[in-house]
Amino acid sequence: MAIHRRKKTLDMPMLCVYTCNVGTQKAATDFPGSLPLLPCTSANLRRAARAVTRLYNQELRPDAIEITQFTILMALEEAGEISQGKLGKLLALDSTTLTRMLALLRKRGWIQEKEGEDRRFRLIRLTSAGRTKLQQSLPHWKRAQDRMQSALGEDAMRKLTGLLAQVTAMAAEL
Repeated sequence: MAIHRRKKTLDMPMLCVYTCNVGTQKAATDFPGSLPLLPCTSANLRRAARAVTRLYNQELRPDAIEITQFTILMALEEAGEISQGKLGKLLALDSTTLTRMLALLRKRGWIQEKEGEDRRFRLIRLTSAGRTKLQQSLPHWKRAQDRMQSALGEDAMRKLTGLLAQVTAMAAEL
């Protein structure tokens, strides 16, 4: 830190202080095993999503369910009976992908579909087997959540959740 005294008009002394702030916060690439950031936000998000998907799938493997399937069961538990279109919006999934995923869940007996008032609408809900699978898988999902929070910290996890909501909302507007 350097201190310089200069005279100000009217003979009043002025004190100028130059400081240097050295932060202790780590840069994104300072963590063990971190990969270099790519110049494309989408590439970085997709890479992170693949890594996080692997972590959750690893924890959920004993329950013979993947995080994509678990997410749909969790969303249906929260929403109750919901149209396929609304479920797609909730999960930011295109119709083709969602239809393919729902077919597998229906085949396993975890969801039930019925026609809505209009034949174009399909209403989806959890079956008792789907609710049982969700409850059976929750401890393994929680272990993955805890691993993420332990690695990132509570504050970073909260910020990440908020940022992801912002990114999703922004992209959904396009």
